[in-house]
Amino acid sequence: MEITGKVIKILQASTGNSQRGEWRRQDFIIETQEQYPKKVCLSNWNNKVDLENTAIGTVVKASINIESREYNEKWYTDVRVWKMEAAGAPQNTNNDFTPPVGDIPPPQDEPSEDGLPF
Repeated sequence: MEITGKVIKILQASTGNSQRGEWRRQDFIIETQEQYPKKVCLSNWNNKVDLENTAIGTVVKASINIESREYNEKWYTDVRVWKMEAAGAPQNTNNDFTPPVGDIPPPQDEPSEDGLPF
């Protein structure tokens, strides 16, 4: 399953030991880009993806596994990421608008056939 969204927060990593050895978990929050955006907490177990080079505001496409388990008659759900790639450039988060350089057409030196400048 895949989910796409903008990284809005990267939480502190936690580590520990289990019967299988050491483990590391780092959660991060993305916001989906739908008509009604949703915030989703993804878990990165044992550094399956590199979060050190992921900036806040980056749009990512994450491959995930969703799993629920019961403990003391309560259910807990994990959304674990196993692959992630950038889906676009970081979005401007401070509302300053800078127009893209390559989107403005160069001025035309020659007039067009109908004599109009556009």
